[in-house]
Amino acid sequence: MRPVIHEVVPKLEAPEASILEDARQATSRGQEAHRALLVRIPAFHGIEQGPPAQALPMPGSLRIAAFNSERMRNRPAVRHLMSRASADIALFSEVDLGMARSGNTHTIRDLVAGTGEGYLFGVEFVELDLGDHEEMRAHAGEQNACSLHGNAIVTALALETPHLIPLEESGLWFSGFKGAQRRVGGRMALAARVSGAPAPLWIVGTHLESKTDAADRRAQIQALLRALDAIAPNEPCVIGGDFNTKALPRGADERQRLLDAPERDEPLFADLREAGFEWRHANLALPTQTPGPTNKHEPPFGKLDWLVVRGLAATNPQIVPARDAQGRAVSDHEMITVDVSFR
Repeated sequence: MRPVIHEVVPKLEAPEASILEDARQATSRGQEAHRALLVRIPAFHGIEQGPPAQALPMPGSLRIAAFNSERMRNRPAVRHLMSRASADIALFSEVDLGMARSGNTHTIRDLVAGTGEGYLFGVEFVELDLGDHEEMRAHAGEQNACSLHGNAIVTALALETPHLIPLEESGLWFSGFKGAQRRVGGRMALAARVSGAPAPLWIVGTHLESKTDAADRRAQIQALLRALDAIAPNEPCVIGGDFNTKALPRGADERQRLLDAPERDEPLFADLREAGFEWRHANLALPTQTPGPTNKHEPPFGKLDWLVVRGLAATNPQIVPARDAQGRAVSDHEMITVDVSFR
C-alpha cells in the first residue's frame, strides 16, 4: 500500500488519456496491474489545497459537519445545507472533479467560490467510466474532463500539515460491478491540523468501503488509526464521514444500541474506543441514510455517517436533512454536525 502522502499541490493533474485507456484494457488483470496504475497516475500522489482568502481566527468552539455529497452535483443545494448547519469545518465525501455526471467542473472549487473559504481535496478513485449504470445512460456520448473522485475538507480556518492516508488498495472496483463504474484507487482519509488552535487539533474526513463487510471496514479504520499514531499520537482529533456501517441494527426498537454498543455489530468501534475516541456525545441514535434523489434506497434506513472525537468535549449533535431550499433531496445521506471544544 502507498505510504501516507504529504505533498501539497495547487492543482491536481488530470490523468493522461493514454493511461486511462491502458487502465481500461487492464481491468481483467488483477491487483498487480492495479498497483502499477496507482504508481503511474500523478493525482494519487498529492493533495490539492486552496487556502482561504483571509483565514479566520480559531473560535472557542468548532462546529464540524460531515456529508456524503453524492458526487457534489448540486453545489447551490450543498451551500444551502452548509448555511443551515453553520459549520466551521465541513468534511465531504463523494466529491467529483471533472466528471460529466456533475457538470465536468471542479465541484469543490465551485462550492467555495466567492466565500473566502479554503479547501483540501484528495483523490480516492480515478473513474474509468461515466459512473454507475444510471449515470452512464444519462450521460451517454459525453466525456469526463478529469475523471477524479475523492474527499474534501472546506473551512475558512487555516489548515496545516495535510496528509492523505490510504486505507486500502485492493482494486475492488477495478473491474467494476456488473459492467459499470470501473475505478482505479481505494478508500482513503484526508487529515489536517487546525492552525492557531490552543493545542494540536486534527480534523479527519473519510469514506469507508460500501461493497464489503464489517471486517474489512475494521481493517480500514485500523489503517487510519496506525497512521494517526504516527502523525498525531494521542492528540485531540475529530474523525467524520460515511463509515458505511451497514451491519448496525436498523429497527426503531434497537436504536439505542447504535450508541451503547455499536462494536457488537461493527467491531471498528472497539478499535476507535481503544484509541481514545468516543461517539456517544457526538451522534444521534437515528438513521442518516435516505432514499436520495432517485429513491435508490428503501427503509429501514441505516446509520452510516459518524463523527467521533478524542481529547475534546462533544455537544449538540444534529442531523441536517439533505434537502435543497425547495425541499428536494440532495443526497442519499443526511448531513451530520457536532460542536467540539477543548476540555
